[in-house]
Amino acid sequence: MDFKLKIWLEKDEQPVFGRGLLCLLTLIRQHGSIRRAAEDLGMSYRQAWGSIKKAESRLGVKLLIKHVGGESGGGAQLTDEARQLMLKYGDFMRDAEEAVKLVYARYFEQ
Repeated sequence: MDFKLKIWLEKDEQPVFGRGLLCLLTLIRQHGSIRRAAEDLGMSYRQAWGSIKKAESRLGVKLLIKHVGGESGGGAQLTDEARQLMLKYGDFMRDAEEAVKLVYARYFEQ
């Protein structure tokens, strides 16, 4: 037997950041493209962009800087706020998982 843990951040009882958005932003950083990141996750560009805009609105910060297409194509890059949020969320999740592992062991690994 094992446990699973799902944690996301909320503001005003509305979800603003979790593993899904972390994955999306990670892929955007990797590819420099919302479209390519969305394709990797099996979602539409519209769904990916909507998730980002919703999070930006709820957080009150910009997460991406979009570059309009042209001869060399468009792209996107993460803002400093997005990178900081990703780091903090990643650290928070690691700490939370370690804490839950200890509690799980106390109750179920006897």
